[in-house]
Amino acid sequence: MKPKKQSNSVDNLSDQDKERLELLQKAHEKKGRQLRIDAASGDLSEINELRAIIGKQAEDPEEKYSMYYKGISNVLKKYLPAGKEFEEGRRLIYDEKNIFLNRGKRKSDHNGIRKSDGRMTYQPVMAEMLDVVARWVSESQNPIDLYNSLYDLNEKHGYGHELYDSSSGKVQAEMKRNRQSN
Repeated sequence: MKPKKQSNSVDNLSDQDKERLELLQKAHEKKGRQLRIDAASGDLSEINELRAIIGKQAEDPEEKYSMYYKGISNVLKKYLPAGKEFEEGRRLIYDEKNIFLNRGKRKSDHNGIRKSDGRMTYQPVMAEMLDVVARWVSESQNPIDLYNSLYDLNEKHGYGHELYDSSSGKVQAEMKRNRQSN
């Protein structure tokens, strides 16, 4: 017994349905791309779906590395006061910097773990931080001015600030007084 020959179901479709199938087939052939119909002209155009979603050029790991290590980190190490006596003040500055780079994420446990890495932030965020640090070096190099700039940057973005226990209250109170006097 011979198998029955099936009729081609495409032959039974309307012209509009055939056109839709053709569009779907073209879209399938162009994986990662999408067809768009221009409403005014009716022309088909192809868009790169991923670029449309991202809306910008992909992040560049080498540029991020350079901005973070050769820019932000290197400049802070070079221009912030060194030594044990300034450690607490540096920590406050680094905390404000890290809150901004981590887009508002504060340390989440008693061990001081943030569970987020500022080195992995978006390039525009890192570039904004680098601009603040560069402006600080060129204008004053006063750690209080840098703290104030970082504090204001976090306020501007609605990120808040690190929460400290009473052991760092003295340094925090001093920084707050200096903020208010400037």
